[in-house]
Amino acid sequence: MSTLPEVTMQIIDIIEDPSSSARDLHHVVSSDPALSSRILKVVNSSFYGMPRQIASINRSISLLGLNAVKNLAIAASLGHIFRFEGVLPHFEIRDLWNHSMETAAASCLVARHIGSQSTDEAFLAGLLHDIGFLVELQHDSERFTSMIEQVVIDDEGHPSVDLLELELTTFNTNHQAIGAVLCEQWKFPRSLVSATAHHHDPSVLDGDESLVPWFVHLADHLVATLPEGFRLDLPDLAINEGALDALGMTQGDFETICD
Repeated sequence: MSTLPEVTMQIIDIIEDPSSSARDLHHVVSSDPALSSRILKVVNSSFYGMPRQIASINRSISLLGLNAVKNLAIAASLGHIFRFEGVLPHFEIRDLWNHSMETAAASCLVARHIGSQSTDEAFLAGLLHDIGFLVELQHDSERFTSMIEQVVIDDEGHPSVDLLELELTTFNTNHQAIGAVLCEQWKFPRSLVSATAHHHDPSVLDGDESLVPWFVHLADHLVATLPEGFRLDLPDLAINEGALDALGMTQGDFETICD
């Protein structure tokens, strides 16, 4: 599997190290012109509404915050990883990337809706949740292709088989478990590992550990209902019965987010 760029790994280490400072982050970011340019573009976007152009990386980091800079670095890195070439029946890497981006945005919306402080983690978890598919494809493209070709999509977009069960038959594991191992290798926080490992079944987790996985679970199902939504691994669009209760939400809350 492709690795994260060294600069991204350094940024993650800095953010996770309580003894590190914004100056340390500035030093690493400044060494990567592409990332520096992306950060300046974001901080000067209409979303932040700055009264004047920001040209300083140091100032940009202060305005965006350390976690936002980390998210930008990881998102940029994942964007490159998802450029793996390949078009299969019902499966295009571009569609998976679009789905991951949409799930990230929706996961963040769910977190924000309930007043959670974990919106950054919710976004990254959405980006990462299906990355195990890429590992399967890169590890053994022939077996992955053979597996995907067994999935028939009906006129309403429903897959004919449960892809998680098909993965177990084909790879003796599934994209959740594979993605979780990758997140551990990349030194991501436990919440992201849990969300990647259990976005289909957050109910197996206890307490706070299930929070971010529930965000992704709801988001995954929400974006699958969109036109051209990616739902290869969702034979049933019904959300887990415990999802709304776990997040203190009502069906009306969920429908508001869907709108």
